[in-house]
Amino acid sequence: DLTAPDVAGTLAALPPGLVGVRHGVQSEPDPAWLNRPDVRRGLAAVEAAGLAYDLLTLPHQLPAAIDTVRALPGLTFVLDHLSKPPIASGELEPWRSRVRELAALPNVFCKLSGMVTEADWAAWRVGDLRPYAEVVLEAFGPERVMFGSDWPVCLLAAEYAQVADAAGELCAGLTEGERAEVFAGTARRAYKLP
Repeated sequence: DLTAPDVAGTLAALPPGLVGVRHGVQSEPDPAWLNRPDVRRGLAAVEAAGLAYDLLTLPHQLPAAIDTVRALPGLTFVLDHLSKPPIASGELEPWRSRVRELAALPNVFCKLSGMVTEADWAAWRVGDLRPYAEVVLEAFGPERVMFGSDWPVCLLAAEYAQVADAAGELCAGLTEGERAEVFAGTARRAYKLP
């Protein structure tokens, strides 16, 4: 609980080897939840603990995420699932503009994940995902984008192998070095992995 008065002690008691924490902001009814003082205090404790914070948001929560990332420049943030854009409807705005604004901040990374469950579960194609993947790859650059499977949630719309294959197709136009970033290097840096 990021808002708990003893959040720093709770973080200190977590097992060694943990690299990040996440709160399901997507379930918070207040679109500005991340801007609350008690949440910001909790995020400062995450930073002090040397952990990354995964942003699990919906597109309408991106303005608060942008403010929060700006307010905590020393904390590493990872945007999960591209902030769940409306892939099934094919809409890009205002998601695209907000993601670009978030990507302009150097302390945030983005997971190339969770797209199949935002598309039509029964009929999605890689082409449906491509416009959204292109936005994040252009905005963040491959050095700040990392593959994520979203397993087991992805099983609602695809098997793990299908998700991995789709990510490979979406990154096919990148150089070998850029693909190495998306599929390994970025995660190592963002989460301080060996």
